[in-house]
Amino acid sequence: MWAVPPVAVLALVFLYPLALVVQQSFIPENGGGAFDAYASVFASASFREALGTTVWLAVGATAGCLLLGFTLALIIAFVPFPGAKAVAKFIDVFLSFPSFLITLALLFIYGTVGMANGAWTDLFGVAEGPFHFLTTPWGVLLAEITYFTPFVMRPLLAAFSQLDTAQLEVAAGLGARPARIVRQVILPESLPALAAGGSLVLVMCLNEFGIVLFTGAKDVTTLPMLIYGKAILESDYAAACVVAVVNIAISVGLFGLYRVVGKRAGA
Repeated sequence: MWAVPPVAVLALVFLYPLALVVQQSFIPENGGGAFDAYASVFASASFREALGTTVWLAVGATAGCLLLGFTLALIIAFVPFPGAKAVAKFIDVFLSFPSFLITLALLFIYGTVGMANGAWTDLFGVAEGPFHFLTTPWGVLLAEITYFTPFVMRPLLAAFSQLDTAQLEVAAGLGARPARIVRQVILPESLPALAAGGSLVLVMCLNEFGIVLFTGAKDVTTLPMLIYGKAILESDYAAACVVAVVNIAISVGLFGLYRVVGKRAGA
């Protein structure tokens, strides 16, 4: 009986609106069959382009986060330097930052009138600087890697803290070089944490809206941006709901994968 109130609240504030979105996707405003909106959206070039852009940005950002996160976590955990513990604590704080804040910081540095372009124009006396990549897909990719890398580092640092240092000492005593120790000892032990962090980043990148919006990348349309455009700009709610259902299906499937990997990794 104690489970009834929270389940009722969850059904009211989450499941009911979600059911309305799914229902609306099967009810075109102009009439027609239940699957007409799906057929129209799936046949449109804008949907296919948005789906492809979303997937490659998410996969590219995840790969970048895994590579950069593993390298930084390795340095923090195994390379002694002053302030290593403070950096590890800052990562926990960084996880609470909103995504648009990181994008805003990148705009201050690499934006059209940002610090980098300003320094370039002052140094060479030209009208404008060369840094205009922030409004391209590569700028979105940079912002996502910058923001989501700590989500990979956190489980990696936890895994490294549980690593038996005797294995490293034995490997070093047998003459193994650092690169070999990382490849044959540290990396195999960190694979579950890498998989858990990578799965989480992949899910979050698929649903990221603020970074794409704040970079001002007009030619970058992801599934969340397409939903926004269909619902707010075009008032085509049936099409927006169809795209939302597809986005939800992909996200739930990947989140299920993340939970499975997370349980195996102990994360």
